[in-house]
Amino acid sequence: MATWTIANLERNLSDGGVTVAHWRVTEVDGDYSASAYGTCGFTPDPDADDFVAYDSLTEATVLGWVHAEVDQAATEAALTAKIEADKNPVSADGMPW
Repeated sequence: MATWTIANLERNLSDGGVTVAHWRVTEVDGDYSASAYGTCGFTPDPDADDFVAYDSLTEATVLGWVHAEVDQAATEAALTAKIEADKNPVSADGMPW
């Protein structure tokens, strides 16, 4: 199961509008794990009915914004594929001595 978190937020000091959300998603399967990191940019409008200022935000709210911008299923599928490739390698490197 993938775990999504917000790593950092960038905001306007004048109105508390969030301009960038830095996100991370991690998937763990036993001893194997994979993660991805990205950012989403926003143009906050303090006059909009759905505006939420920085001081009133929750991680769940920001994750909702991120999930509206990022293909959550494709991102999680890529992590699952990475773990499966790590669990079942088809090549190796090294030297026999």
